[in-house]
Amino acid sequence: MVGLAAAPEDELSRQADRCRALGSPFIADILEAADRQLYLAPLTAAAVRNWPGDAAAAAVALRVNGALHALARRGSPPCLAELYRHEHNDFDGAVAVALSRFDPFIADWIRHPTQTNEVARAASIISALMAAPLGRPMPFELLELGSSCGLNLNLDRYDYRLGSVCAGDPLSPVKVAPDWRGPPPAVRPVDIISARGVDLLPLRASDPADRERLLSFVWADQPARTRRLDQALRIAMSHPPRVDQGHAAAWLEERLAEPQPAGCCRAVVHTMVLQYLGAGEREHLSATMAKAGSQASPERPLIWIQFEWTPDRSAVELRLTSWPTGRSVVLANCHPYGDWLEWRDLTSAGPVGEDADHLLMTS
Repeated sequence: MVGLAAAPEDELSRQADRCRALGSPFIADILEAADRQLYLAPLTAAAVRNWPGDAAAAAVALRVNGALHALARRGSPPCLAELYRHEHNDFDGAVAVALSRFDPFIADWIRHPTQTNEVARAASIISALMAAPLGRPMPFELLELGSSCGLNLNLDRYDYRLGSVCAGDPLSPVKVAPDWRGPPPAVRPVDIISARGVDLLPLRASDPADRERLLSFVWADQPARTRRLDQALRIAMSHPPRVDQGHAAAWLEERLAEPQPAGCCRAVVHTMVLQYLGAGEREHLSATMAKAGSQASPERPLIWIQFEWTPDRSAVELRLTSWPTGRSVVLANCHPYGDWLEWRDLTSAGPVGEDADHLLMTS
C-alpha cells in the first residue's frame, strides 16, 4: 500500500480526529488524553514517537487504544474502568493513571498488530462473491489473507441484509446489515465448499486470552460491534475456522499451486491487510496473483476481492478482479469497519485495464 506516511508524534491526535469523524467521540477523547499524558509512560512514549515506518499504516494509535480498553475491561486501574463505564468524565486523570502504572503492559501490547477481525466486513465479501462474473453457478474455495481469528471464513453462517437483498443464514445470531447505499447487489446463492486462511499471528476463538484481545480492539462506544463480535466468536468455537500461521504471499503461492477442481471458483480475499505488508511481500503477492490469473479458465476461474484503503487513505474501496478475463472493477466504497457500503451501478462499468501489480500497489 502506498500513501503519505504520518509523523509518529502526531499519530494519536490524528487518529483522534478520524475517530470523531467516524462517530466515536469517546475514543477520540481517550486518544487525545493519551496524547497529552503520554510523557507519563516513557516506554510507550518512546515506542510511539520512534515508530519505524508509517505509524498510520501500522495503526499505532489504535494499538494504544486497544491496550487501554484491555485494561479497562480487566477493571484495572479502577478509575479507567469507571471512565469506560461512563461513571465520570475525567479522561486525563484516568488515562494518566493507566499510563503511569501500566507502561510496560501498554508498550508490550502495541508491539503486536491490531486484531479487529471485523465481522461487518463480511457483507462486502459476500456481495463481491455474488457479483463474480461466472459463466454458470459454481461453488467457491475461499482463501483469506490476514484472517486473524478467521471469523470471516465463517461468512456463510451469518445473516445479511444488503439493502433490499437478504442473504446467508436467516437463523444465524450474527446479523450483518450495513447502511446500504446505491443499487442492490446481485441475488445469487453463495456456496462455499472450503475456507482457509493465513495470519502471521493467528488467534483462536477457543482461547479466552485471544477472545479478550479481539474484544479489546472494538471501540468501546460501539456496543453493537462488541455484541456481533461476541456472537461470531461463539459460532467459531462451535465451527473452528482453519487459519494457518505464516506469511501471506508465500502461503498463497502454495495454495494456488494446488489442484483446483473443475467447476469451482477460487476466491482470494483480504480486508485491511496490505498496509501491514512490506514492499517485498506485496510484490510477491502481486506476482503470485498474476501467474495464477494467467492460468485461470472458465472452468477454473479465479477472483480477487480487496477491501482496502486507497493510496491516500481517503476512502476504502471494495475491488473485484476476475480471471480469465483480468477485468477489474471497484464495486463499492465502504466504511472502514463495514458500517455502510455505497454500491456502484455496475451496468455502466466498462473494462478496466490495470494489471495485477498496479491493482495491488494502489489498493
